[in-house]
Amino acid sequence: MTAVAADRILSAAQAFAVAQRLAADFASGAAERDRDRVLPYPEVDRLAASGLLAVTVPAAYGGADLPPSVVTEVTRILATADPNIAQIPHSHFVYVNLLRLAGTPQQQERYFGRVLDGGRIANAQSERGGATVAEIATTLRPVGDRFRVDGVKYYCTGSLFADLFAVLARLDDPEERSGLEPGEYIAYLPANTPGVQVVDDWNGLGQRTTGSGTVSFDEVLVDRDQVIPRSGAVRAPTGYGAFAQLLHAAIDTGIARGALSAATNFVRTQSRPWFEAGVANAVDDPLLIQRFGELSVAVTAAEATLSSAGWAVDAATRTDPSAANIAQASLAVATAKVLADRAANDVSAALFEVSGTRSAAADLNLHHFWRNARTHTLHDPVRWKYQHIGRALLHDAAPPLHGVI
Repeated sequence: MTAVAADRILSAAQAFAVAQRLAADFASGAAERDRDRVLPYPEVDRLAASGLLAVTVPAAYGGADLPPSVVTEVTRILATADPNIAQIPHSHFVYVNLLRLAGTPQQQERYFGRVLDGGRIANAQSERGGATVAEIATTLRPVGDRFRVDGVKYYCTGSLFADLFAVLARLDDPEERSGLEPGEYIAYLPANTPGVQVVDDWNGLGQRTTGSGTVSFDEVLVDRDQVIPRSGAVRAPTGYGAFAQLLHAAIDTGIARGALSAATNFVRTQSRPWFEAGVANAVDDPLLIQRFGELSVAVTAAEATLSSAGWAVDAATRTDPSAANIAQASLAVATAKVLADRAANDVSAALFEVSGTRSAAADLNLHHFWRNARTHTLHDPVRWKYQHIGRALLHDAAPPLHGVI
């Protein structure tokens, strides 16, 4: 992909207005794109050109430096319309944040500039075959005064639309020739770098148009100034994981709201009342009214908790970045993630319960809400969110520093 000329967004109000305008346009074709797996190249170009992907670039480098809560709301707005498009820039924002936390001034100037110009970053992080997802086989080896990257990455969200890849690799330098500390590194490299191959092979039941393909790296050469130690973000209380998880919760919360809106519209316009209700219109069925009230509470609770978590991350990363505040922010995000997971899956399933048999017609593709919710919420298990929340309450234990809480 080639970066597009991007507008500059200067305020949160402007960011929200742009996101609402794009969401209104994206919503109209979301079900059809999902059904036919039409990849949203024009929509992603518009997203990049809007300036939304650069809103977290620090002011010192020409950006709006908007806080996590704003990016969260932008993500939620987009996800109500099309959660595929909302997920595509997730890793983009995460790896812009890693640059902020761990990049050198020279690296920040270089890559922030590319983002301001409309550049898009995709992750190349997850692997298969290890005992756990935390094991990284992709290597970063010194070759003269450069490094060589070798490995295969899966589920690389946004890879088909990317200008840059952020590649997670472990340093393989037994002779200590590089002068780098052992550990994990992120290599930022252009998508058209020789030795990089992107395969469009994502076949998940949901989030079908996220461009989450497989990316392989075969003797890919990178310069030292393309490499950043991950430890600067995840081996200290920085809020890196809280920010990343907050955006995941925003996507799920957006799915829940989108599903509730679709159900509301369907019942208002197409559903027939159950004969025992003794009413002429489905919207007057007292049991349906009750159920919609329950679903609305679930979605509104998820949205409110998401907003609260966003403010907690703002405070912990911008106002008072103490270890205690960072820990509390991670727990607030964990709580938001639990409620978002529950709302997304429950409401998208209840859509059919309240809408009736007509809603199950395959051509309507209303099941894309449930498929998207079920697929995206598999990203990391909420059962571990409960664990960290419970341990903090009972043992005063801070959540771990591994980047996913």
